[in-house]
Amino acid sequence: MQDIFATARAAYDGARYEEAISLLAPMLAETPDWQPVALLGETFDRLGMAAEAAEVFEMAAARPDAETHYLLQRAARLQLASGRRDKAMALAARLRRIDPADTVAAEVLAEAMPAAVLSSRKVETVDDLIASDDPERLLKAVGLIAEDQRDRRNLTLFSRLRSHFPEDPFIRAALLASARYFQAYDILTREEPLLRRAVEKDAAAVLAGETPYQNLLWCGDEALNALATNVSGLEPPASDASARRRAMPHHWGEKIRIGYLSNDFWDDHATMRLFQSVLTAHDSARFEVTLFCYTNARFVGFDGGGRADWGRIVRLEKLSDQAAADAIRAAGIDILVDLKGHSADSRSRLMNRPLAPVHVAWLGFPGTGVNVDCDYVIGDPVVLPQTAQAHYREAFCRLPESYQPNDPHRRPLPDPLPRETLGLPADAVVFANFCSPRKNSLESMALWARVLQRCESAVYWMMVDGDAEQASTRRHFASLGIDPARILFAPKMAYHAHLARAQAADACLDTFPYNGHTTTSDMLWAGVPVVTKRGTNFASRVSESLLKAIGLPELVADDAEGFIDLCAALASDRARIAELKQRLAANRMSTPLFDADRFCRHLEQAYGTMTERAKAGLEPQAFDVEALPR
Repeated sequence: MQDIFATARAAYDGARYEEAISLLAPMLAETPDWQPVALLGETFDRLGMAAEAAEVFEMAAARPDAETHYLLQRAARLQLASGRRDKAMALAARLRRIDPADTVAAEVLAEAMPAAVLSSRKVETVDDLIASDDPERLLKAVGLIAEDQRDRRNLTLFSRLRSHFPEDPFIRAALLASARYFQAYDILTREEPLLRRAVEKDAAAVLAGETPYQNLLWCGDEALNALATNVSGLEPPASDASARRRAMPHHWGEKIRIGYLSNDFWDDHATMRLFQSVLTAHDSARFEVTLFCYTNARFVGFDGGGRADWGRIVRLEKLSDQAAADAIRAAGIDILVDLKGHSADSRSRLMNRPLAPVHVAWLGFPGTGVNVDCDYVIGDPVVLPQTAQAHYREAFCRLPESYQPNDPHRRPLPDPLPRETLGLPADAVVFANFCSPRKNSLESMALWARVLQRCESAVYWMMVDGDAEQASTRRHFASLGIDPARILFAPKMAYHAHLARAQAADACLDTFPYNGHTTTSDMLWAGVPVVTKRGTNFASRVSESLLKAIGLPELVADDAEGFIDLCAALASDRARIAELKQRLAANRMSTPLFDADRFCRHLEQAYGTMTERAKAGLEPQAFDVEALPR
């Protein structure tokens, strides 16, 4: 059966669609495997046979271990394209039962539902839909704007939907996500306590509506983090998927072939400010590196020339998942490293296909890859203590100093800008935070307010753009007893200019429970001390890892009270702040954090251990990489 499928796949890839159909059609009744059925649907679709393709995709969705959600989405769209509105609506209804906020379902309903069902009059604008109290009209609006997180109307839309579906976890999660994006603290202060109480009653049901990333923005509990499973298009791998993948025949060459999978391959992306140092430091005598890139062409166009130095690049962005998987397998990769995890626009679902003997998660997402088939997750002893292993499906690979690489060669270090050019008071203690405003959680704001109450001479300098967002932030600080005049805002700006202005701060106060990651290393590179506290999951332990790697572990407080005390001690001791800045400047090129070559050698040791275990037919097992001599 596998031979027939392989022959059919070759016929499909060669555009011999009739031949592929002749091979695949008999398999409908003969195999329980969903993939040949899905390939038949793809073939019908290529031939313009939308109705037939839709029926076959629906059949594939019913097979064991199928990517049900994705297949039903394909079927619904194709039924609509073929003019079968009733069938399209029925499939959309099934999708909404899986995920009431499913945007494909909303789009299909918006197109397929008769106008008389939607309204007695024609609805022409999104604003008309949002102003309605009809849940069907509101769901139609979801299909039109919900995917654009920058559309502020989502706040109103999901607030209205929440009143209609108060127990729906997907709508609750969508509202909270929008509120965090727009710093709508009135919504957050109302909704987050309700969320926490709901989680206490039934965590699995409530968190099923939340994306893993959004969950990390408010929840530092690793057991709960693993329950946030709302990832569009991602179906759990079969229970034996890892074992079957590792048992597949594989040719091992003289060099270890590493593949990196990401859509962040352009040199102005935050990840590449960290990761490009690895690409340029890899030992070409021992390692052969391929980048499997699905970066949007628009961002590739922004690249300043870095991509030319990174080695072989295979473009996947225009390929289907099946075609992308075929391209990766054709490269004969030994270790495939997913650099995205559950971050924006990820295609980590590809890791659930048998692509390489070893699958690894690293760098892009600070936590377990829920429902993603990876053998190892790369971390360090701080971000991945042994106590965390129970909450991860991946085995721990722990690098000795920090899991985060940092590029010291292409990172600018401009001269500092004087405070007067930045609108900062010359004599005040300036505490700052330049993380994404979504990380400005209620927990963070409460801690920062307590710091400001203790440090009456201090101001707080934050990177918040937008008049409404700044006004909301000031109002929330006022509700916490802080004069809004003490809150200053730093707009987004080009990276070089940002590093120049950041040096005007006395110290950066971390975010919780999702720390600064690249932001923290940026501040340390710029010579600005970062104050943090010990965390309870990967995302909340990152700054501690980075501070230890640059030789400033004393800036890690034990708890919230210790954090406030530490900030207050710095505010009252300008000489101490100056001494810390001098140490950061001295340690920049003498401690492990910005030693790119040393980091890469440790990473290569890790890849060597993974390879040797795989060659020996051994299952993945947690291990620590031994530090090289200093």
